[in-house]
Amino acid sequence: MTPRPPHVAIIMDGNGRWAAARGLPRTHGHREGAQAVRRVVRAARELGLPALTLYAFSAQNWQRPRPEVDHLMRLLRRFALDEAPELLARDIRLVVIGESRRLPLFARGPLAALQAASAHNRGMTLCLALSYGGREALAAAARALVGEAAAGRLRPEQVDVAAVAARLATSRLPPVDLLIRTSGEQRLSNFLLWESAYAELVFTPTLWPDFGRADLEAALEAYRCRERRFGGLAPGRDVTA
Repeated sequence: MTPRPPHVAIIMDGNGRWAAARGLPRTHGHREGAQAVRRVVRAARELGLPALTLYAFSAQNWQRPRPEVDHLMRLLRRFALDEAPELLARDIRLVVIGESRRLPLFARGPLAALQAASAHNRGMTLCLALSYGGREALAAAARALVGEAAAGRLRPEQVDVAAVAARLATSRLPPVDLLIRTSGEQRLSNFLLWESAYAELVFTPTLWPDFGRADLEAALEAYRCRERRFGGLAPGRDVTA
């Protein structure tokens, strides 16, 4: 039986379909999705998860219609302001990965303030992936390595797995152990590509606005039943078997 995962990541998918199924605008789905974020963060803390990463806004989401993007940014601001007291009271540290400088100041400011206020919290790390892309993150790490090599601070033979990992924004988080995607889609969508190299994947048909503690516990139970080998053999297994 696999122990509880130190790092769970979730691709929160299905807000639009949730709204469409009810004849509502997509903005209603995003609003309900924000409520699901609150439920799941609270449940993750109560269940004792050390780290939770949520794919909140991808680098490609900027291509969506401007009114929808603006609505999402307002929801992000509201989250940072409204949830600050609970996150701080529950000893949750907020970190943000991605090209956060692209976020509008009205959302970026409250997020930065909450990151600073929660920096010393150790109960759980909540990581929001905002304007984030896995390929973009790897390209940024490569640029950093090339820059250090060009400056003479790094030799080619020093560029290894550890060197790349150290230059990712997630370097202070554990590798992803369990990755959950809601809404029935079965793809990574450019999310934590490096960090999820050996993650266990759980795909659920539940749309994100309907996702809650019971769904999270079901995914954790599925994870606990997995046999994780990381390319090797399970302990005690006969290589000739």
